[in-house]
Amino acid sequence: MRLASFAATLLLAAGAAAAAQLPPVNPTTKPPRELALIGEPQPLPPPTSQQAASGTFHGVSVADPYRWLENPDDPAVRRWIAAQNAYTEATLAAMPQGKALTVRVQQLAITSTMRSGPTLAGGTLFYLQQTPPQPQPVLIAQAWPDGTAKVLADPNADHGGAGTAITAYWPSPRGRYLAYGSAEGGSELTTIRVLEVASGKTLPDTLPWAGGGTTPQGLAWDADERGFSYVRFTPPAAGQEVEQFHATLVYHTLGRAAATDRVVFGKGYSKTAEYVLVNAPATAQAAVLAYDGDGGPAEVFLQHGDRFIRVLDRSANVRTAAWVNGRLYLAAFRDAPRGKVVAIGDDGKAAPVLAEREGAIQQIAPLGDGFLVVRSRGPDWWVEQYDAGAIFVRRLPLPEHGIGIGEIASESGSNKALVSYGGWSTPTRWAEYDGRSGALKTVFEVKPAADYSKVVARRIEGTSKDGTKIPVTVLSLRGTTANGKRPTILYSYGGFDIPIKPGFIGPNLAWLERGGVLAYANIRGGNENGQRWHAQGQQLDKQNVFDDFHAAALALIHARWTDRAHLGILGGSNGGLLMGAQIVQHPADYRAVVARVGIYDMLRHETHFANGPYNIPEYGSIADPAQFKATLAYSPLQHVETNTAYPAVLLTTGENDPRVAPWQSRKFAAALQNASSSTRPILLLTRMNAGHGIGAPFSQRVGDTAIGLTFFAHELGLDGKP
Repeated sequence: MRLASFAATLLLAAGAAAAAQLPPVNPTTKPPRELALIGEPQPLPPPTSQQAASGTFHGVSVADPYRWLENPDDPAVRRWIAAQNAYTEATLAAMPQGKALTVRVQQLAITSTMRSGPTLAGGTLFYLQQTPPQPQPVLIAQAWPDGTAKVLADPNADHGGAGTAITAYWPSPRGRYLAYGSAEGGSELTTIRVLEVASGKTLPDTLPWAGGGTTPQGLAWDADERGFSYVRFTPPAAGQEVEQFHATLVYHTLGRAAATDRVVFGKGYSKTAEYVLVNAPATAQAAVLAYDGDGGPAEVFLQHGDRFIRVLDRSANVRTAAWVNGRLYLAAFRDAPRGKVVAIGDDGKAAPVLAEREGAIQQIAPLGDGFLVVRSRGPDWWVEQYDAGAIFVRRLPLPEHGIGIGEIASESGSNKALVSYGGWSTPTRWAEYDGRSGALKTVFEVKPAADYSKVVARRIEGTSKDGTKIPVTVLSLRGTTANGKRPTILYSYGGFDIPIKPGFIGPNLAWLERGGVLAYANIRGGNENGQRWHAQGQQLDKQNVFDDFHAAALALIHARWTDRAHLGILGGSNGGLLMGAQIVQHPADYRAVVARVGIYDMLRHETHFANGPYNIPEYGSIADPAQFKATLAYSPLQHVETNTAYPAVLLTTGENDPRVAPWQSRKFAAALQNASSSTRPILLLTRMNAGHGIGAPFSQRVGDTAIGLTFFAHELGLDGKP
């Protein structure tokens, strides 16, 4: 599970130890507040008591006075959540720009029909399609390239509406059947169903507990289309919750009950097993990339019937794979930080195919008798074609800057591929690429609701604490000048191998129309410059991520785009941890912060929430004394200090989040509210029928954008009119 999206001073041991001491419990007075700028007192948030609690790690006692907020079944916690929601809603409603911004965001969100996830099997193209304001995408099948599109599954009608989302889908080798997963209420816990493509008939096969949340879904069909292997948690006893650990691969025969499915791989493999099944739909060849948690490399297994043979261990540092003309091609990063391509031969051994080149490998896809490679360098993405002998043919004629590459739908033996891409001012496009002629033809594009041609992208650079250069992309409308005080929102992520790549800004155009600026930083922890870039933001080196983001913020100020009074920052999930670290490490350098579904108590995340153990490859384990020391030095909750003027903060979370515990946001919000000496609001919004944001309905995604922009507009002083 990837947590599906910001120079700081490294905290020294003495500082960490001081922060770990148990503070007074139940203080009788709150820290003093500044007078509001309008001369009236700022409404105070609902009170939160502190209770005596602590944990001891390697002889260090760490205070935890808000631990009581971890129990969602406690009536006091339920009342607290309701009071916080009421306070947040009332505060946001009083922000005068909210109505106009919401209207504009809604207008900009109503684009033409959108498509995603193209997959080819047996001459049929499968994809998801959504026509705003339709709550959820529907599953489509279309004979490629000129057939009529047909709806196969519509979660808006078939499974109860906006609370149900399609999580993944897998066509059988000849396209006769389609298996797909769905999940409810943002939980991501997947149930697989199967339908017959020609008739659209749903078969009786219903397979619950099929991954999702802590571990990804996966499925690989047999060549005869009579059954498949898929990822599954152990079915729970009646009336019990499923335990989201120890996932295995089980085999299902079409027409049989799920209870008869048998384990074929992974029994006893790992408590935090994650499996990526690499299928070649035309031949039903299958490989398994097996991970022990998230953020690390994979072991590679080839499937031969019920047998799974290991061909590479984790020392090869494999990150992605594809089937090319019957051979498994892998991107391996051992001794090649940007990646090299190797292939598994008939003898089960790896042979070199393509040496390391400029640009980090992001994706491999078959094409004709050769293959395509997607590469990135910082914010720049491109696609290269190679023939059967791995000789370079050409770089695809896509824009050189400002786009990110999405999915590629292709099959070995076919010289045509469907390439999905988009950019800051370019909504999703699908282009048919002819590998023989090199021609690229747009066959589908989303029509935006406004003119984005005036969006200008510029590059600046920050210098992190250790001298590393950090690329920052700055977006504004043509004519918007760097006057030193532009309301600016800076975004990044910084972890789990996930890059920041150009993507359509969509409704965020409303911000630029009013003279605002958007900025995106390529910080370490992602993989846009390869695995060394990723590794330098992991585990003991996590502080690099926070330093990089702060360097990007300072670069915006030094370039006179903005100043500290007009700078806001945004991040979610692992990017929420990034926001938390910025709040406590540099409270005076940001005017406003929006942090979504973030982790703030790193000491409890690993051991007191299901997904925490899965994140150990990325964050390290606090069971190790050195890692505990490094983690305590940056864990945001433990560094909230009383009588500190914190920036305005909006935290959001979802009650059904399987990836980050909702109590993370509750505890951090309470600590900031009790500690801050400024009049700036500290807000917490809990969505009661939502999760991490994966599969969120259209209305929730639009609402989140409008709320975030409203908060930033009020706090950063954005002009009220476009």
